Amino acid sequence: MKVLNSDMELVTLVFLISETILLLYQVLFYLQNPMDKKQSYYLLLLFLFVIYNLLGGLFPDPNQNLSIVLQNILAYGSGFAVGCYIPYYFYKTYGLRSIRFHAVWGVGMFLFLPFVLFIVIEYMISGKIIQSVKHGMIIPFIYSFYAMYNIFIAIRKKLKEDGEKNFQIMLFFVSLMPWISLPGIAYFQGSQILEVSVMNTSFVFISLLFFYTNVKEARKNNEILSQLLSRENNLSAGEKFDLKCESFKLTSREKDVVELICQGLKYKDIADQLFISERTVTKHSQNIFLKVGVSSRYELNRVFVTD
Repeated sequence: MKVLNSDMELVTLVFLISETILLLYQVLFYLQNPMDKKQSYYLLLLFLFVIYNLLGGLFPDPNQNLSIVLQNILAYGSGFAVGCYIPYYFYKTYGLRSIRFHAVWGVGMFLFLPFVLFIVIEYMISGKIIQSVKHGMIIPFIYSFYAMYNIFIAIRKKLKEDGEKNFQIMLFFVSLMPWISLPGIAYFQGSQILEVSVMNTSFVFISLLFFYTNVKEARKNNEILSQLLSRENNLSAGEKFDLKCESFKLTSREKDVVELICQGLKYKDIADQLFISERTVTKHSQNIFLKVGVSSRYELNRVFVTD
């Protein structure tokens, strides 16, 4: 069923509206805690899916003012953008260092480059979109299986090291399955409904995984806070400070920086006292804010300074 006097299917519009509302909500949530890197990675993923549904749903449409060539390039480009970002999202969000090649270089060589060579350059020369798509999807189709295998191995290794349950591995796996199917759907000219449904199913599972890990981390932090509160009456101020540093996994140098920040010293004064550069102090402070989950010296002081 077409909507908005365009080629956009109703299911595409439903996903587009839902994800736009979620995007606005997540932007507001992110503005409250801009130091949360995981939230920023998820926000970018959500934005790319909104653009993908918008461009993939509206284009190509002969009634639009843009040329059909540009419309097709934008529509397929939005899909490639999502495909290129997903490995990077898992790499940064879940610390899968073993897939750095795929997240940084692999998607560029085996996804972005074929897109430029075939769906941009060849298509602009030949004007035959179906032929260009078939040529441009061969390498991404093969590479997606290889990349997903390596991502899955990295996920399984990390979760075993962290002692996580197997169902989380399966959630990772299911969230990646639609990603590897996209080149095949494009190659065989699958319908918009099929493509959008498959890709947004991937987004749903990624979102479930994102919210699950966030809830789990929040519960863990609450447990740490409860332990701190229960032991607070029996600890000295220095012991409380050391315990908090340990709970947030601060390094010895980060601990020194926190202590001086809480004393009200400026970064330049901290650098002079620790015999390091002011730039190094700034870098330590950024890492501290990220670990503790605060965005200012004032908030950091509230966490570490006890009455």
